[in-house]
Amino acid sequence: MIYNRYRSFPGRKKLPGGFTPDRVLTVPIIRQERVVAILVTGYKPLDYTESDVQFASYFADIAWTIAEFKQSEEKIRYISFHDILTGLYNRAFIEEEMHRLDTDRQLPISIIVADLNGLKLVNDTYGHSVGDQMLRIVADILKKSCRKDDIIARWGGDEFLVLLPRTSGDKVQTIFKRIRKKCRDAYIGDVPVSLALGCAVKDHPAISLSDTIKKAEDYMYKRKLADSKSTKSAVLNALLKTLGAKSYETEEHSCRMQMMALEFGEKLGLPDSELDRLSLLITLHDIGKISISEEILTRAGPLTEDEWKIIKKHPETGFRIARSTGEFAHIAEDILSHHERWDGRGYPRGLKGEQIPFLARITSIVDAFEVMTRGRPYKDKLSVKEAIEELSRCSGTQFDPELARLFIENVV
Repeated sequence: MIYNRYRSFPGRKKLPGGFTPDRVLTVPIIRQERVVAILVTGYKPLDYTESDVQFASYFADIAWTIAEFKQSEEKIRYISFHDILTGLYNRAFIEEEMHRLDTDRQLPISIIVADLNGLKLVNDTYGHSVGDQMLRIVADILKKSCRKDDIIARWGGDEFLVLLPRTSGDKVQTIFKRIRKKCRDAYIGDVPVSLALGCAVKDHPAISLSDTIKKAEDYMYKRKLADSKSTKSAVLNALLKTLGAKSYETEEHSCRMQMMALEFGEKLGLPDSELDRLSLLITLHDIGKISISEEILTRAGPLTEDEWKIIKKHPETGFRIARSTGEFAHIAEDILSHHERWDGRGYPRGLKGEQIPFLARITSIVDAFEVMTRGRPYKDKLSVKEAIEELSRCSGTQFDPELARLFIENVV
């Protein structure tokens, strides 16, 4: 305990009773061997006694304990009714509010539901930290678009719900327009933030709020189906743009590969459905590299063993990205397999021979030939003749021998 006597007390004033304090008692409040606060009192004109010190210490400890308890209580209450990631209310809170506000005098009661498009694709591509950032952006958009008294909650993983008491359909449409406008300007890097929105109005006491929510969700899912293809296409284009900016997987590289692959596929007599799959596979075969740093992807010198392990993960990452998107799921297995080798020494699964999907075997040949004839910082450019010799040399080990022969004879 610390107490001091001061003859000159800065800024001292006369207190009730007509005396001016020139003695102060300071008592440290200690938690876990650390001073967290100091109680200072200066309202006694006489010397402080040991009893005064003990009483002040006891009072300070009790006061701080109560403050800690109150703070913990408020924190628990906050966590109970808020979503920690976004700071919005959570489902438990808004369900309680709906029960409280479901009265005739609150009519009309409007509901807005919003679903974040492409969250799983973003999580699988860029990682959950970027997905979390996107969720926080959506929360900010909703807060800025809605009114002060509107109740905004994170309803589920990628779903949000807004409760708007005493709000007609016309007013909801105004809020709708604000949300859409803010979404158009919202990006994380090159990835657009896209929301599917739905709304419904309870304008009669006989209508239940649960039915109103279902009606809003039905409207939202219809919009989501209509927007799904364009949204995923926008996200995909953003991913490819990002990959092109940080590596050598440029649009020109993809176009050259597509021309060779489709010419080869036609020579092989593939039906149109398989040619479409092959074209999409060529576009997306290296999409898994999106998660690899630019420093590794553009390294001119040799990679370390650990860096090679990172590189060899990209087929699995690409597989997860394709699987997370319905339109691309049918080529996920081919993406996973495009670095397998005919002799079984490829990656990631060590598939051998005809265990390797057919389109993945085609992609492996086309990709290798394009890289050999165009060169990379880590690999000198070869002439067409030298590239053909390399394909022939690796036929039966790295490449399907029959496909390699047909490619040389019909495409090169």
